[in-house]
Amino acid sequence: MMKRCYASTAWMIAAGVAFWMMASATLVALEPAAAPAAQAERIPTLLLTGGPVHDGKAVGDIMQSVLEKSGRFDVTRVQDDLDALLPDRIAPFKLVVFYWTLGEITDAQKRGLLNHIASGNGFVTCHSGADSFRGDPEYRALVGGYFITHPQYRTYQVSVTKTDSPITRGIEEFMITDEQYITDFDPRVQVLANGLYQGRTMPVLWTQDWGKGRVYYNALGHDPQACQQEMFQLLLVRGALWAAGTE
Repeated sequence: MMKRCYASTAWMIAAGVAFWMMASATLVALEPAAAPAAQAERIPTLLLTGGPVHDGKAVGDIMQSVLEKSGRFDVTRVQDDLDALLPDRIAPFKLVVFYWTLGEITDAQKRGLLNHIASGNGFVTCHSGADSFRGDPEYRALVGGYFITHPQYRTYQVSVTKTDSPITRGIEEFMITDEQYITDFDPRVQVLANGLYQGRTMPVLWTQDWGKGRVYYNALGHDPQACQQEMFQLLLVRGALWAAGTE
């Protein structure tokens, strides 16, 4: 009996290790390969974080680390300074990654952002980017939707609806622990993934064109813990590459 018990325990440990290795291998297989420096220049990226709600600094630290670790982005970090969107300051960047909540944007700052993206650059925003500058119709149009409410922080399932996108390729569904955002959104956006809320599907990821540029919205990323999840980080890198026009 003792030998059988030890054998059973050993089998369970081995099975657990094997499952962990398979899960890790799946995520590694989904990771976009980092292009060698000799083959591709790093994408000049403005990472702008701030606002009075959410921990923009801590989330920004994680986002910066993830983007830089991929080897594909040359990140310039700006905290709590929307003047970074003015035309002369935003001009050097091929990609703008934006994590902000509420606040107010001046017309000059907004014009700088909208025109820069429309000229052929990329815009990525996560979570509360859909709740920035409430009531501003032009900013809402850029994002493609806006925040309405959220249920309690919880674990929920995300189902991919467009598996041929370079952002979601190879992913069908996954579980995530985060604050699910319920949004009103433009029906013309390309929804890539949904979550269920009160019997209705709500978008988690979407993309759209903005003039000659590209916009990617990811509703995930409420706090540092949510941003530490591998699927959030994978979708951040893939979405940033897509928005920059390299995928």
